[in-house]
Amino acid sequence: MSLYRRGVLPRVINCACGAKSAYPSRRRVCAGLSGEVIEIGFGSGHNVPFYPETVTRVAAVEPADLAWKLATKRVTASSVPVERSGLDGQALPFPDDSFDAALSTWTMCTIPDLDAALLELRRVLRPGGKLHFLEHGYAPDESVLRWQRRLEPTNKRLFGGCHLTRRIGDAVTAAGFDIVEIEQFYEKGAPRPMAALNLGIAVRA
Repeated sequence: MSLYRRGVLPRVINCACGAKSAYPSRRRVCAGLSGEVIEIGFGSGHNVPFYPETVTRVAAVEPADLAWKLATKRVTASSVPVERSGLDGQALPFPDDSFDAALSTWTMCTIPDLDAALLELRRVLRPGGKLHFLEHGYAPDESVLRWQRRLEPTNKRLFGGCHLTRRIGDAVTAAGFDIVEIEQFYEKGAPRPMAALNLGIAVRA
C-alpha cells in the first residue's frame, strides 16, 4: 500500500465524510438496525453516533489502520460495543449466518470486487437479515452521468479506486438480496457527479 493510501487518503476521507450535511442521511440509513451488526467500510466511524439503542454490537470491517485510529474517540464514546473485526469486505472472517444486519455507507464505490463483497455479506447475514446501504453511484440524469464518466478515471486515482458510475441497486439485487426500500437523490452541497445517492434496505433472500 502506498504512503498516500496509508497516511493521507484516510485523513482526506475522514474530512470529506464528516460533513454535517450528511448527518440526516446517516441517521436515516442507521434507523431500524438491531441486534448484531456488521459494518463494512467502517472508515473513521462517522456512523457510530447514529447507531440506535437496539444494536447490541458492531463488527467493524476496515482495512486502513489510520482510519481506525481516527475513529477512536467515536468508538470510545459509543454506548454500542464496536470491535474492529476484519480488513477486507471481499473475504469476511465470520461463519455463515452470524449477523442480524449489515451496514454500508460510501463503501461500495471503492471495493475492487463489489460482487464478491455483497455475496460475503449475504453469507454472513442470518435468513431475513437486512442490509442497510447509503452509497453514491450511477446518476439518474444523463447530463450528470456524462460528467461522472469524464471524472471517474481521475476520481479513482485520487480517492482509492472510488467509482462514480456503479449501479448499486443492480449489484445488490444480483447478489441475492430483495430490495424493499430504495431512494435516489442528490446530496445537498456537493457537486452532482459525486452526489448521486442510493439509500435503501435489502433483505437476504
